[in-house]
Amino acid sequence: MIITENELGGLSNEEIRAALAQSIEGRSLKKVLLIPPDFTRMNSGAGILTAIYSELLAGAQVDILPAIGTHAPMSREQQIAFFGGQIPEGRFLVHDWRGNVRKIGEVPGAFVREASEGLMDEALDVEVSNYLLDPSYDLILSIGQVVPHEVAGMANYTKNIAVGCGGSRFINNSHMLGAFYGMERIMGRDKTPVRRIFDYAEAHFISKLSIEYVLTVTTTVNDKTNILGLYIGKEREGFERAVILSQKHNLNYLSRPMKTCVVWLDEREFHSTWLGNKAVYRTRMAMADGGRLIILAPGVRIFGEDAQNDRIVRKYGYAGRGRILELVKTEQDLQENLGAAAHLIHGSSDGRFSVIYAAKHLTREEIEGVAFGYLPFDEAMEKYNPSQLQPGWNVIDGEEVYFIENPALGLWALEGAFDEI
Repeated sequence: MIITENELGGLSNEEIRAALAQSIEGRSLKKVLLIPPDFTRMNSGAGILTAIYSELLAGAQVDILPAIGTHAPMSREQQIAFFGGQIPEGRFLVHDWRGNVRKIGEVPGAFVREASEGLMDEALDVEVSNYLLDPSYDLILSIGQVVPHEVAGMANYTKNIAVGCGGSRFINNSHMLGAFYGMERIMGRDKTPVRRIFDYAEAHFISKLSIEYVLTVTTTVNDKTNILGLYIGKEREGFERAVILSQKHNLNYLSRPMKTCVVWLDEREFHSTWLGNKAVYRTRMAMADGGRLIILAPGVRIFGEDAQNDRIVRKYGYAGRGRILELVKTEQDLQENLGAAAHLIHGSSDGRFSVIYAAKHLTREEIEGVAFGYLPFDEAMEKYNPSQLQPGWNVIDGEEVYFIENPALGLWALEGAFDEI
């Protein structure tokens, strides 16, 4: 296990490169698969790590499989922006979560029942991309960021494989379990019911593959990402160390709830509400009852990341936990797409506060049709111009407004919410 940390100024490029070189030193590697996150984790530091590994492994064939999960494949422009232009487009593979996967094991129903506190009791198929099962790879390096997450509690480690490179059945059921259990009981924590299922899959099936993990903890200030911690190896210890560091630096505590919160969605990163609803997930623990969450979304054009999920979001909308759980009992398309049902639950405030989208490319009818509030984009930008706001508290026309420049960077909660960790 290689552990490199610098909480004060972040790790230098030289320190990062040395740790990555050490992780492959003395190995005879002819073919390597790198599994970084996709563009939605542009602040993870994984882009530079992937580029460095590609240089260090110049003597080997290096393939790159972004762990997109249910997200849309990366465009060439996103590849260049995230990883740099030195990696040829032909080196990138595309994960097909609905088709190109194979079952490698099963989490027993009895374990699921115990881990979920009785909320679910069916066995879960563990499926991974066929690329991971290619015996010609000498080494597979899973690269990614540990940060609070709405389904797993903390992102990455085995999640990058079981979900990011996983199949529809495991993705759907694990996300539905998270929705059943409740985000407020999950986010920012390690040993959640979903993580326990990931750990079972790791211990019994995934650990048999030639996978090692390269985990980061980062902060971003003025659009500059600092890697505070780097953890390389197969052991869970690296993930646990990363969780502790992320909880220290990526949990943002507020002394009072936000009555009005404005969240900016960078158009390079967020093109759907499927992604943009991080603004809902990551702020809900700090939102005031009856408050307003205003989401500035210049790049959001669609709801779901593929045609099927987009259709489901448009059909049912972010109707609230109770309503979606009732619909799951009767509607076949939701039963067959539990991940989409879970997303609809996660994206709703359950009427506790208003979610208002200001999007350039979606109409009032479209936004209100999925149970969100609408605000004209130009009007929202005139009043809540991100270039004139400071992260945190601001006063606009006598109104106290909390501004978040990127909801993917952490989790916002009231003081005392995580006293037990």
